[in-house]
Amino acid sequence: MALRIVISGASSGLGRALAQCYLAQGAVLGLMARRADLLQSLSEQFPHQVYYYPVDVRDEAAMRQAAHDFIARVGVPDIVIANAGVSAGTLTDYAQDNGVFQQVMDINMLGMVKTFQPFLTAMRVAGQGKLVGIASVAGFRGLPGAGAYSASKAAAISYLESLRVELRDSGVRVITICPGYVRTPMTAINPYPMPFILPADVAAQRIARVIACGKSFAVVPWQMGIVGQVLKLLPNWLYDFLFSKAPHKPRGVL
Repeated sequence: MALRIVISGASSGLGRALAQCYLAQGAVLGLMARRADLLQSLSEQFPHQVYYYPVDVRDEAAMRQAAHDFIARVGVPDIVIANAGVSAGTLTDYAQDNGVFQQVMDINMLGMVKTFQPFLTAMRVAGQGKLVGIASVAGFRGLPGAGAYSASKAAAISYLESLRVELRDSGVRVITICPGYVRTPMTAINPYPMPFILPADVAAQRIARVIACGKSFAVVPWQMGIVGQVLKLLPNWLYDFLFSKAPHKPRGVL
């Protein structure tokens, strides 16, 4: 029987690469994103494998309606991947960045909650399934000029850990994925070196392998896991010294 998989943020970048990876495996997908035209193109290519929902993960009612439709048409998903995410440079100095802070937190963290929530009761009843949250190595420590993004991903990591403990023995597994740098439109504007950067399709294949084996936490690629652990172990004075002059992601409006 084909896997039933739901992916948010599926219209571009890592989300689209994950969709293409699972389509190649014969999975039936529910794809969610704000850009309907990009989702529709995949649906036209794979008419019997793709159900698409042009929704915003911040819209609780729309997310719930999409989830109910997918379950009614396809069944309870085997995997739900909360991948939707945005990034923008932010600085607390500027009041005009407050709206960007809000949007980043609403999409990257609360959007994850609203992606999982409509499926959770059905998955509990079924006693099976995997909830996969795409966090980031950026959540390990606060990066200068990226306060909103780092905070949102740190919050996602903690939220996923709480959820994992809550669902222990339910049959529903929670998997935290922390990618390093992935070559997507989101990283294309970064004005600094990005070590161990992966093409989106390669990152998607590696993430799919982690999900298949059911590991509760993974960094992709593994080299960035070492970098992240080293950063976490640095004393504050040394971390501050090393990163105080680091280049910032450009400030922008989402």
